[in-house]
Amino acid sequence: MKLQKLMWVAWPAFLVAGLLEMLVFAMVDPQDLHWFGQPVELSRQGVYTIAFFVFWAITMLSSALTTLLAMSPFEINQCPLPASERPEGCPKQEGGCC
Repeated sequence: MKLQKLMWVAWPAFLVAGLLEMLVFAMVDPQDLHWFGQPVELSRQGVYTIAFFVFWAITMLSSALTTLLAMSPFEINQCPLPASERPEGCPKQEGGCC
């Protein structure tokens, strides 16, 4: 299930990052970019690569936040341990109030 959720986050973010890359660099020449007043000393391909991974990371963060906010209270409060392995005093032990 975790791998499936990872793909829910990574794949759409990958597609959006590719689209952003095309849109941004259709209007911006990487050789005209400046960083803190200094020209960027990377090749065009280097700027494209770094920009793609930055776009991908930002859109993955957005998708991950959406996935987190879409979780039900049951998923969030679910104990990862089986009932027989839960420590003494755990409110989620068998026969507990919850």
